[in-house]
Parts: sequence; structure tokens; C-alpha cells
Amino acid sequence: MTDHDHPSGRRTACRGRRCAALIAAGVLLPLPALTGCSDDTRDTSVATSQDIAPAPRGEVKNGGTLRWAVDAMPGTLNAFQSDADTTTTRITGAVLPSMFTIDASGRPQRNADYLDAADISTRDPKQVVTYKINPKARWSNGTAITAADFIAQWTALRGKDNAFWTARNAGYDRIAKVEQGAGAHEVKVTFARPYADWRSLFTPLYPRSVMGSADAFNDGAREQLKVGAGPFLVQKRDAEAGQVVLVRNPKWWGEPAKLKKIVLESLPGDKRAAALANGSVDVAAVDQVAAKRVASARRAASHGPKKAGDGNAAPQGDKNRAGARSDAKTVAAENAALRGYTIRKALEPAYTQLALNGSSGPLADDRVRRAVARAIDRQVLADTVLKPLDLPSRPLGSHLLMAEQYGYQDHSDALGGQDTGAAKALLADAGWKSDGADRQQAGERAGAPAPDAGRADGDEDGFDPSDDRYGDESADDRSDGGYDAGADDRNPARSGHAAPPAKGDREGVRPAAAEAPLSFTGAVGSEVQQSALLRQSASFYKEAAAGEKEDADGDTESAAYAKYKRYKRRAAQALGAAEMIETGQAPHLPGSGGHPGALHAAAERRADAAAAPQPAGHKEARIAAVRKNGRPLTLRFVLPDGAGSEQLRTVGRQIATMLGKIGIQTSLQRVSDASYFQDHIASGDFDLALYSWPGTAYPATDARPIYAKPQPAPDGSLTVEQNYTRVGTDHIDQLFDQAASELDEGAARTLMAQTDARIWAAAGSIPLYQRPELVATKKTLANVGAFGFGTPRFQDIGYQK
Repeated sequence: MTDHDHPSGRRTACRGRRCAALIAAGVLLPLPALTGCSDDTRDTSVATSQDIAPAPRGEVKNGGTLRWAVDAMPGTLNAFQSDADTTTTRITGAVLPSMFTIDASGRPQRNADYLDAADISTRDPKQVVTYKINPKARWSNGTAITAADFIAQWTALRGKDNAFWTARNAGYDRIAKVEQGAGAHEVKVTFARPYADWRSLFTPLYPRSVMGSADAFNDGAREQLKVGAGPFLVQKRDAEAGQVVLVRNPKWWGEPAKLKKIVLESLPGDKRAAALANGSVDVAAVDQVAAKRVASARRAASHGPKKAGDGNAAPQGDKNRAGARSDAKTVAAENAALRGYTIRKALEPAYTQLALNGSSGPLADDRVRRAVARAIDRQVLADTVLKPLDLPSRPLGSHLLMAEQYGYQDHSDALGGQDTGAAKALLADAGWKSDGADRQQAGERAGAPAPDAGRADGDEDGFDPSDDRYGDESADDRSDGGYDAGADDRNPARSGHAAPPAKGDREGVRPAAAEAPLSFTGAVGSEVQQSALLRQSASFYKEAAAGEKEDADGDTESAAYAKYKRYKRRAAQALGAAEMIETGQAPHLPGSGGHPGALHAAAERRADAAAAPQPAGHKEARIAAVRKNGRPLTLRFVLPDGAGSEQLRTVGRQIATMLGKIGIQTSLQRVSDASYFQDHIASGDFDLALYSWPGTAYPATDARPIYAKPQPAPDGSLTVEQNYTRVGTDHIDQLFDQAASELDEGAARTLMAQTDARIWAAAGSIPLYQRPELVATKKTLANVGAFGFGTPRFQDIGYQK
């Protein structure tokens, strides 16, 4: 989230689920610990479920405008249409009635602004829910909210009239009738089948002027909401300006909104860092780049101005000095603006999973899927994403509930934890066996790359970020067998050709570290890691330079002396870059143009090149590939190619390495963000993929389409709903149905626990970690930020006195 669901910064609307698939990952990017980004006056302890700078209403000013960045203009203002999105949800939350809101622990709570009471009044012979509407509740046109509005919404959403273009009718299709009770403010809802998630219904509630006819439902509420009943109303939707303007509702009967106006501004994730730097937004979900800029600005302020000779001074020369002064003014102005923000962070109610396509190929065998799952160290992956943020770093143990959610339990033991031996045994049982003895030579570290692995030709004097030796993993924990060798039999992963001698090896005289290029692959997104790695690299080059100078023994024309000069220069560059990072400036390294984004992109290209199939003799295979009938087990791992998905691809490469340790080869395929979901995930064009699902307060209803067993359609195709892994069982479907009909909350939770254990055992979806939620807000704002599960209370948001 980007409350982005990247790839495009926008979440796709779901049929049958309130939130859309979060397909890739701007906010998956790790950040340095942002302790310097928080408001100095607030507690620095990390709130894991919500971080919104809570303040009593009495401490919040009346008035003011809030500029809130959203992913895109809303596709529609009708939340029950297929192109509804997160912007739709935000608007309807501010302007329409919600019968129940969600608290920070993910539990539904009756909204007293609209309901005096709501309970199951009868269980036998039919479930009856009685709503008592707050008599003060009324629409902005002055009419009261009554049973007629409930009846109209049920009629439109029950699924009986195809004239209403509805995206979902879950729950409404279980209702037998909706009628007025003792008075116009009492509503009785009788269910044909018991429905445990009845609290999810009639939220948001639309007026009968919208729900009363198909034309009004389909078209009338797409671009405007003439009538509302929340603390705010929609004043205008300006597509040309990319804005939706909300203003105070003068007919609102509850506690009045503190803000006078909320302007929702369409702002793609990649433009938010610039928007923060010029102060043009007040609230924005952000990615790594934007959050790091906020952190760097605050650190720069605490360190004071740069001094000449400290490694950050402007280069000499009139032209350079003039350019440096101009740049310095720009940076100073941006930093001044950025220091006005703080980063709110929490665990987002959404999780990233490894999806295994079980429709065909090797992954159709559940033993192979379980082997893949048990080869993965989920703790390492969670650490990669969450540790730099100072958020709890633990793998998510449930498909249905988030870690901070009421009732959460870890059911991953139904599949089993990371166990390389067990994974290999599962592969062998499925007929996939090693094609020979381990080729690891005595004295070598398992998985250590050859000294020149991944180095681009002609880049001897540059910095090659593809080498992983100084990344997050130790060399002892890596294996070259994790990457796809392709179909070419000449590949050393199958042919056993030895790697050629490395340049400058000189029969082992020079330590491998001396030829080690700088690595950013394991450090993208972490300033602390980057600077540490740069300093470590500098020390290696200093050591290498000393050795080469000694070898030259005064001969300034020798090859050793040339290497001495090159290593000395590399050491100085690495040390200078480390100092620039530590003082909040972008590193200027060869090929980066001084821009960290370009540096990261170059690093990723080199890393992918190192992972690609190599010609015979390029490097020795460390782990023997597993084969069946002479064919290696190779899986196609599809990942998004966008600039905001570096961390997702880093996680993908880590997974590929882990799979290599059990002899599974992976072919990493990067595809455009625009086509990632529709052309690959939804269509099933992948073996392995990473994408996210949002959490929900109503898993029996909302999660069922994600894990339902695919069913044959009359035309011979397969109806998968949202189960893009194509893995499901009849038992899982039955458990979902039972949980959705169980009115005893304790018994329903037990059924959900059993369902989750079965989903784990099927090994189609492997939850990795709960995503971080990062929101930049003006320091003076209260009651807004990283909401987590909690429903925003829009009337309380405002500027502190």
C-alpha cells in the first residue's frame, strides 16, 4: 500500500471481497529504523496495530483544510460496483452511514452515530436481526434514515435482479426479507440461512434514491453523491484537477467535523516524495524513497551544515561551485519542507504471500508444493522487510487473521516449518531426485559465488552491486542452485563444468574479498546497511591496495601497481559514499548519476544478470539439481518490474536461493506492473509469484473466494473466483460454509482455525509477513496516519492547537 497497492499504485476492486488484491509492493520496501522521523513530543515506542497521533477533540483546532493523497480518482462512488477502489472506500467512509466500524484489533463495533442498538433478536426458527436507528440520523436533504433505505439496499444487492450491476451480494443473498419493525426507525432483517457476518451488511448504506432503481444504481452514483449522511459531504469531483473535495455536513447530528474541508488529491506513489518536498500534501501513504527523504531531512537538521573537507564539500572550480550552491539551496528548501512531516508506521492489515500455481506442472503435486514451502525460511524474509522498520519481525501464521487481530493463532505447523531435509524427502517421494553427488569442493563454502560471478564485462573500475557477499545473507547460507539454468544442456548446473579461474586470482595469493565489488542487492532501502557495507568494502579495498603495492615493490609500471591505484581509488570512493549517506546526502557513485534511484536500478540489473542462465563453464554448480525422467525441476517465478518493487524482487531472489538449496531451479521473470496482475496472476501464467491480500474483519465471507476450490464452468473453463493459485479442496469449502452460518462466535472461530490449518496443509499460498504501513503526515495533525484495521473517525481529524 503506497497505500498503494502497487503495481500502479491502485488496488483492483474485488468481486466478493471488500478490498482488492494488493498486487505488488511500493510499501513493501524496507526502511531504516525511522526513529528520527517521529514527532519529538510523542512516545517513541512503536505501535504495531495503529499509529495515528491520537488526541482528544478538545486539543484539536476547528477549521482548516487537509490535503490527502490518494492513489487515483475514484472509479465510481458506488462501493458495490466492480470498479470501486480504495478512494471509493475513503470517500464513502466520510460521507455515508456505517452501521458497524472496525476497531484497531479488527473487531466490528456498533456505530452509535447511526444505531441505538443492533442484535440478533431471534435464532429459531430463523435468524432475525433487529436494528434500532438513531432517531437523529438523517440524510443531507433533510429526510430521516429509515427502514425504507435498508429495504432498497437489500433489493438492489440480493442478486435477484440482473438490471443492477452489482459486484458482490455476499450476505444479502442470505436474507429472506427486510421490513419495518415497530416504527420507521426499527428494521427487522430475517435470514433464509444463518449468517455469522451479519454486521458486515448495510455498510456503507446508500439512500433509497440511489438504491431504488437500476439506473440510479448503475449510473447515478458513479461520479457524484448528491445526498449523504456523514460528517462530510461530497462538494465536487474534479477529474481534470484530479481532486475530490469533501466539506462539512451542516445537517450532521453527531460531533461536528474539526476540519472544514478535505481535498483528496490523485497522486501516484512515485510522485509523492516530490509532493512532500514541496509541501503540497498533508497526508500521504508513502514508499521507501519518500520516507527515507523525511528521515534524511531530519538527520541533516540535527547534524548541522556541512563543513569543507568533510567528504561532502562542493567540488572545486567556479562552475562546480555555482552548481553546488544552486543544488544546496534546492536541497535546503526541500529539507525544510520535509522536516514538517513525520512518518506514522504500523503493521498494515494485509499480508504478502508466496503463491504456488497448482493447476499444472510440478506444482500440481502437493508434495512438491509442500517441499517448496518447507525450503523457505519465512523468518529471514520477514526480517528483510520488517526489521529495518523497527516493526515486529515475525512471519504471519494465518491466512485468515492478521497478527494484531482478535482471535489470531499461528496454524503454520499444519504444514511444518523450514526444514531442508524434509523438503528434499518430499521431492524424492514425488520422484524428483538429485542427478548426482553434491559437487561442492572441499574447503569451499556452500553457495559462495565465484570471485567474478555477475560482473559485467568492461566494468573493472566500476562498482558491481550484483555480488551478494556483503548482503543480508552470509555466504554460508547461499546456494547458486537457486537460479534457473534454462533449457540449455550446456548449463553448468547440469553439465558439471568447472568455473574458469577468476581474474587476478593469482593462484590464491589474493583473498577473494580483494576482488569483491560493492554490493547493494541486500541493502537496497536501508541507509544503515548501505553505509555499513560501503565502509566494509572500503576496508577490503584498502587491504587489497596494500598487498598490491607491496607486490609492486616500487615498480610503478607493473600490473600490481595499477591494481594498487585502482583499489585505493575504490576505497576512497566507498568511504566517501558512506559518509554522504550518513549525513543524509545521495551517494555519487559511478553509473548512478548521483541519484539513489538510478543506483538501485543499476544494482538490480546486475543482480538479475547474475541470476540469469550462464554459459557452460561460467560457474560451478554448488547444489545438484533434482530431476525426474532426466528433466530438472525448474519453476518460473514472475515478479513485477516497477521502480517501487525493489524489495519484492529482493524477497523473490532470496526465495530462489532458498529453493536452490533443495535442487529446485527458478527462472526469475520480470514483467511490467501494468500486466503483472491481469496477464499473469489472474490468468494463471506463473509457477511462483508474490502478491498481497488484505486482512478482513469477516474472513468467513471475504476470504472464501480466495481459497475456494476452482469449479468447471459450462463452457469448459475453470471458475477460480479469486483463488489464483488454483489450489482448493471440498473440505475447505465446507468449513467456510459452516463458519459463515455459525452464530456462536466461539464455535465460528474454531471453524476458522480448522479452515486455516487445511489451507496451510494444501500449500497453495504461503503467508510470509504482514506488510508495513507507512504514512507521512504533517507533524501538527492528529487522529490520522497509519490506521491499520481501524476505521478512520473523520470528524476527529484535524490540526493540534
